[in-house]
Parts: sequence; C-alpha cells; structure tokens
Amino acid sequence: MRIISVICSKGGVGKTTTTANLGGLLADAGYQVLMVDLDTQPSLSSYYRLRQTAPGGVYELIAQNDTRPERIISRTEIDGLDIVISNDQQGQLPQLLLNAPDGRFRLAHLLSAESLASYDCVLVDTQGARSVMLESAVLAADHTLSPIPPDMLSAREFARGTVGLLDDLKTMTRYTTLTVPRLSLMFNRVDETRDGKDIVNQLRELYVGDERIHVMDSQLRMLAAFRQASSLGEPIHRFEPVKPYAGRKTPAGADLIKAIAMELNPEWASAIDAMRSNRGNGEERGHVCH
Repeated sequence: MRIISVICSKGGVGKTTTTANLGGLLADAGYQVLMVDLDTQPSLSSYYRLRQTAPGGVYELIAQNDTRPERIISRTEIDGLDIVISNDQQGQLPQLLLNAPDGRFRLAHLLSAESLASYDCVLVDTQGARSVMLESAVLAADHTLSPIPPDMLSAREFARGTVGLLDDLKTMTRYTTLTVPRLSLMFNRVDETRDGKDIVNQLRELYVGDERIHVMDSQLRMLAAFRQASSLGEPIHRFEPVKPYAGRKTPAGADLIKAIAMELNPEWASAIDAMRSNRGNGEERGHVCH
C-alpha cells in the first residue's frame, strides 16, 4: 500500500481536484484506490457519485478507531475507487485529537490496519489550514503532494506554512518510529504569464538540493476542462482523453494527470501506459503487477 497525503496550509490551491483526478486515473489503470476526505468542507466526498454509501465515515474512523470496511468505506461509481467520506459536521475531530495521547499519530496506525491492506493506494485529502488533522495526515503518509498555483501569495504561504509544518513535525517525531515523508511540489493552474513562469523558476531554484522537497517537472495547466469534468463528476482523463483540436499547445487533460501520477510513482507507469481511452464508456482498466 502507498499512502499519499495531498496537503497545503493554504486553501483553494486545488488539493481536492488533484486527489479526485489521481484517484479516478489509478482506479481505471487497475489499482484498488481508497480516498480519505479529511476536509471539513467535504468537496471530495461529493465529487463522484456513490454506488454504495457506508453508514459511517471519517468520524467513525478517527474518533472510534473503526476500520471495518462495511462501516466506513463508501463505493463510488468508478470500479476500484472507494472513499471514506467526511462526516464530522460538528468539527469535533481536531479537538478530540488534540486531547488524545496518540492524536497526531492515530491516523498513521489506523491506515495500516489489516482490514485496509487490500488497497494499492490511499489518497488523503486535507483542509487548507494548519491543524492537528493536517499534521496527522502528513505523519500517516509515505509521500506528500502539495499543489500550488504559480502566484506570489501561494508561493509565500507554501514556504512559510507548509515547509514550516514539515520542519516542526521532524522535530516532534525525533523520538518516534514515524518519519516526515518527502514532499512533491506540483504547480497547478499554470498559465503562460511571465509572472507565473518567474515564480515557477524561483521556487525551482530555491529548493534545488533540498532533501525535504522535490519540485515536480510535471504540471497541471490552466484548463477549463478540469472545472467542466468536476461539474459532471468525471475524472479528467475520461472527460478530455485527447486534445479537443490539433492546434492547441497545451496537452490533453488526460496526459497532464498521467504525467503527474507517473512522476509521483514510476511503478505506476506501465499500468497507466496500458490504458486505452474510450470516452464513451470510460477507460479500460489496465493490468496491474503487484
């Protein structure tokens, strides 16, 4: 199992869109994928239509240590893509974790439960603010992914908030068996403006040789197709499998998200490459070698 937490201390950077599209892509490539929605504004929980809704969700997972799939895992309409929905309407979980001796470490232990071992990948979506929930998502992960738009406010908050969080957690876990995973910085909603290109280049230079952070070569471009796919509850690789017209310079949405997934984990490349686009019926599930 590979656990990836999608994090940023700033809201509105595209965490949910990234999580949903990665999940849909990997499921169509033949992997068993579990998404966990830790955001109190449960956009991920409503991104895809549900085929089967569990009686519980994140609240039961974290507050009651309940890892029984039949109690907490809902099934989406995409084969192989499941979700633990956000259902902490009262916002009780952060206070509960703050008061618990194992608060920041609980999610890491829960996601390693034998009852969840059938999943190839767990994708954790988080809230855009620093909190004990965000900290627990980082410590539960094998890898973290932080999407940010190429604008100055987002760049400053990433350097101050997200990178600061990683450093604080490294100090906190010094005497535990948990480690702070490496973070992949992914530029989202990239356009052709000079300011945007300058910020991308500045951040690349800033983190050259930084063992904490990998600045990804792959990017998600500014495409209306991402918003349109979200409105329809479709993953981008199904909605825009190829460029809509030959003259467009920007690659198809499907190519963008595939490049992100393969850079995050090169072991996924063969299954993703084997996918055959079929916009009418979704994408054929690939063959997975475990």
